[in-house]
Order: sequence, then C-alpha cells, then structure tokens
Amino acid sequence: MQTAKQEVAALLERLPEGSSLEDVQYHLYVIEKIRRGLDRAESEGTLSQAQAEARLDKWLVKS
Repeated sequence: MQTAKQEVAALLERLPEGSSLEDVQYHLYVIEKIRRGLDRAESEGTLSQAQAEARLDKWLVKS
C-alpha cells in the first residue's frame, strides 16, 4: 500500500497539465472515499448480489 504522499504524487502524474486545484481536491476526495469504503468492507464484510437485491426489494417499485 502506498503512503499518502506517494498516492498524491501518483495522482498528480495522472492528472492533465491544466488541472485546477479544485480538480486535485476532487480526486483526493474520491480516493479517500474509496479507501474508506474498502476499509469498511474489510472490517464489516460485504453483501452478495442476492442479499443486496433482497434488501432493495422492499424499496423498489415493481411495475
């Protein structure tokens, strides 16, 4: 796993030259959200497709 500094450096290399500070902030935000989601999935587990569909069934309108 990369350090935060390495991850930012890699991000800066991938972004186009004309990227704004807002672009950089947005991408850092997305990276952090993904990291938190992966950590949560690892610690709390995940649902199978069937389990997710069963949970959504009560909220989805059938036509």
